[in-house]
Amino acid sequence: MARRGRSLKAPLLPGSGPLSKVPPAAVFLLVLALFIAGVVVRGPIGAALLGVLALLVLGLLGATWRVLSAADRVLRVVVLLVLIGVAVSVLR
Repeated sequence: MARRGRSLKAPLLPGSGPLSKVPPAAVFLLVLALFIAGVVVRGPIGAALLGVLALLVLGLLGATWRVLSAADRVLRVVVLLVLIGVAVSVLR
């Protein structure tokens, strides 16, 4: 059975920039760890961890904006807004 989708070893972005050398599995684990730590810790520290994650998502969104379709842009902006909402709710 053929496997569909991206390879786990394929670069995140085409080209020779710094993000092209980052393994997608490492990025997934970093995002998961930051999100879980932010939600578990709560308070200002948890919100700061989620804020760092939001900044990373925003940076990736900015780096890929030109090559994304309109639907992909909307989806990624929604994910960013949900992440910011979670950060605000963790702060309270």
